[in-house]
Amino acid sequence: MQLEIVTRKQNPLLDRTDVEFRALHDGEKTPARSTVRDQLASQFGVGKDVVIVDHMNSDYGRGVTVGFAKVYANVEKARYHERDYLLKRNGLFVAKPEKKGPAQGGEAKAEAPKARKPKGA
Repeated sequence: MQLEIVTRKQNPLLDRTDVEFRALHDGEKTPARSTVRDQLASQFGVGKDVVIVDHMNSDYGRGVTVGFAKVYANVEKARYHERDYLLKRNGLFVAKPEKKGPAQGGEAKAEAPKARKPKGA
Protein backbone atom coordinates (compact mmCIF):
# COMPACT_ATOMS: atom_id res chain seq x y z
CA MET A 1 0.00 0.00 0.00
CA GLN A 2 1.19 3.47 -0.86
CA LEU A 3 -0.09 6.43 1.15
CA GLU A 4 -0.19 9.93 -0.38
CA ILE A 5 -1.02 13.09 1.53
CA VAL A 6 -3.38 15.16 -0.61
CA THR A 7 -3.73 18.20 1.67
CA ARG A 8 -2.21 19.19 4.98
CA LYS A 9 -3.64 22.08 7.00
CA GLN A 10 -2.49 23.38 10.37
CA ASN A 11 -5.30 23.92 12.88
CA PRO A 12 -3.72 26.01 15.68
CA LEU A 13 -6.99 26.43 17.58
CA LEU A 14 -7.20 22.68 18.26
CA ASP A 15 -3.41 22.16 18.19
CA ARG A 16 -3.51 19.62 15.37
CA THR A 17 -2.84 19.07 11.68
CA ASP A 18 -5.79 18.10 9.46
CA VAL A 19 -4.80 15.66 6.71
CA GLU A 20 -6.62 14.40 3.63
CA PHE A 21 -4.96 11.27 2.28
CA ARG A 22 -5.20 8.77 -0.56
CA ALA A 23 -4.15 5.15 -0.13
CA LEU A 24 -3.35 3.22 -3.30
CA HIS A 25 -3.84 -0.51 -2.77
CA ASP A 26 -4.34 -2.00 -6.21
CA GLY A 27 -4.86 -5.76 -5.98
CA GLU A 28 -5.07 -5.63 -2.17
CA LYS A 29 -7.95 -5.31 0.23
CA THR A 30 -8.92 -1.99 1.82
CA PRO A 31 -6.22 -1.08 4.34
CA ALA A 32 -6.97 -1.37 8.04
CA ARG A 33 -7.33 1.79 10.09
CA SER A 34 -4.31 0.79 12.19
CA THR A 35 -2.14 0.37 9.07
CA VAL A 36 -3.08 3.84 7.85
CA ARG A 37 -2.37 5.27 11.31
CA ASP A 38 1.07 3.61 11.32
CA GLN A 39 2.01 5.05 7.95
CA LEU A 40 0.72 8.54 8.78
CA ALA A 41 2.63 8.49 12.07
CA SER A 42 5.84 7.55 10.29
CA GLN A 43 5.36 10.26 7.64
CA PHE A 44 4.78 12.93 10.30
CA GLY A 45 7.48 11.58 12.63
CA VAL A 46 5.11 11.20 15.59
CA GLY A 47 3.77 8.32 17.67
CA LYS A 48 0.76 6.33 16.52
CA ASP A 49 -1.20 7.42 19.59
CA VAL A 50 -1.61 11.03 18.37
CA VAL A 51 -3.04 10.09 14.95
CA ILE A 52 -6.84 9.81 14.64
CA VAL A 53 -8.27 8.46 11.37
CA ASP A 54 -11.68 10.09 11.08
CA HIS A 55 -13.02 8.28 8.03
CA MET A 56 -11.96 6.29 4.97
CA ASN A 57 -13.97 5.67 1.80
CA SER A 58 -13.13 3.08 -0.84
CA ASP A 59 -14.45 2.86 -4.39
CA TYR A 60 -15.39 -0.66 -5.38
CA GLY A 61 -12.89 -2.20 -7.79
CA ARG A 62 -10.57 0.81 -8.01
CA GLY A 63 -7.99 0.03 -5.34
CA VAL A 64 -8.09 3.60 -4.02
CA THR A 65 -9.17 4.73 -0.57
CA VAL A 66 -9.51 8.39 0.36
CA GLY A 67 -9.86 9.61 3.91
CA PHE A 68 -9.40 12.25 6.55
CA ALA A 69 -7.13 12.11 9.60
CA LYS A 70 -6.03 14.41 12.41
CA VAL A 71 -2.53 14.53 13.89
CA TYR A 72 -2.54 16.06 17.38
CA ALA A 73 0.34 17.57 19.34
CA ASN A 74 -0.17 15.10 22.20
CA VAL A 75 -2.48 12.33 23.39
CA GLU A 76 -4.24 14.48 25.99
CA LYS A 77 -5.37 16.95 23.31
CA ALA A 78 -6.66 14.09 21.15
CA ARG A 79 -8.66 12.59 24.02
CA TYR A 80 -10.05 15.99 24.96
CA HIS A 81 -11.22 17.06 21.49
CA GLU A 82 -12.27 13.80 19.85
CA ARG A 83 -15.60 12.07 20.23
CA ASP A 84 -15.69 8.80 22.14
CA TYR A 85 -16.66 6.63 19.16
CA LEU A 86 -13.65 7.86 17.17
CA LEU A 87 -11.35 7.21 20.12
CA LYS A 88 -12.75 3.66 20.33
CA ARG A 89 -12.21 3.06 16.60
CA ASN A 90 -8.63 4.25 16.90
CA GLY A 91 -7.90 2.34 20.12
CA LEU A 92 -7.41 5.40 22.33
CA PHE A 93 -10.59 5.35 24.42
CA VAL A 94 -10.20 5.48 28.19
CA ALA A 95 -13.35 5.22 30.27
CA LYS A 96 -13.97 8.26 32.42
CA PRO A 97 -14.54 7.61 36.13
CA GLU A 98 -18.18 7.67 37.11
CA LYS A 99 -19.37 10.39 39.42
CA LYS A 100 -20.69 9.11 42.71
CA GLY A 101 -24.20 10.23 43.52
CA PRO A 102 -25.73 10.33 47.00
CA ALA A 103 -26.95 6.70 46.72
CA GLN A 104 -23.49 5.43 45.66
CA GLY A 105 -21.24 7.61 47.78
CA GLY A 106 -21.64 5.77 51.08
CA GLU A 107 -24.25 8.13 52.45
CA ALA A 108 -27.29 6.67 54.15
CA LYS A 109 -29.99 5.73 51.70
CA ALA A 110 -33.38 7.32 52.18
CA GLU A 111 -35.95 4.88 53.51
CA ALA A 112 -38.97 4.11 51.42
CA PRO A 113 -42.18 5.64 52.75
CA LYS A 114 -44.29 3.25 54.80
CA ALA A 115 -47.52 2.04 53.29
CA ARG A 116 -50.58 3.77 54.72
CA LYS A 117 -53.67 2.01 55.86
CA PRO A 118 -56.79 3.00 53.96
CA LYS A 119 -59.23 5.18 55.89
CA GLY A 120 -62.01 3.28 57.56
CA ALA A 121 -60.04 0.09 57.91
